Amino acid sequence: MQIKRQLIGWLLGAALAAPIAVCAMPRPVPAPQPQPQKKDYLTDDEADQIRDAFAPNAKIKLFVQFAADRIKKIQYELAHLDPADRRQGERINDLLNGYAGCIDDGDGYVDIAVEKQQDVHESIKIFTARANEFLTYLQSLGPKTPLLDDYKENLDDAIEATHDAISDLADAAKDDSTAPVRRKP
Repeated sequence: MQIKRQLIGWLLGAALAAPIAVCAMPRPVPAPQPQPQKKDYLTDDEADQIRDAFAPNAKIKLFVQFAADRIKKIQYELAHLDPADRRQGERINDLLNGYAGCIDDGDGYVDIAVEKQQDVHESIKIFTARANEFLTYLQSLGPKTPLLDDYKENLDDAIEATHDAISDLADAAKDDSTAPVRRKP
């Protein structure tokens, strides 16, 4: 009888201790959910426009438009040089960095759309034409361009990104297996 009571006491103690031990065990902390990453070269308005554009054609066209905006701003900065403005070279550098980001992301969306067999014929044509214009302008910024030392590295990156995009766009146009939309006669 004594042994029976001890055995019952021990079993009850073990039964009560198990839930307490489980509660005392460290629980794994859930990994933080990744937030949609905002591209640091896009303004808030531009990021909203990209987020709101659902069709791949629309997103690609927006990135091309944003790249063109940065080219215009670079042209403006170089046309309105102010020797007293010490940040002008830095602004051009930032604009070139933003331009390269827009080109890279637009190129990435083309690759994804072609891989998913989405129709992006129109945006490939627009992107190719504009990228060739951009490349011509960027290559014209030669050794005599003012403040070149401030942004030479990003200029080279922007030219390389544009070359890569043009090459990728040519490949995408070949690989694009979606049928073009037929128009009514």
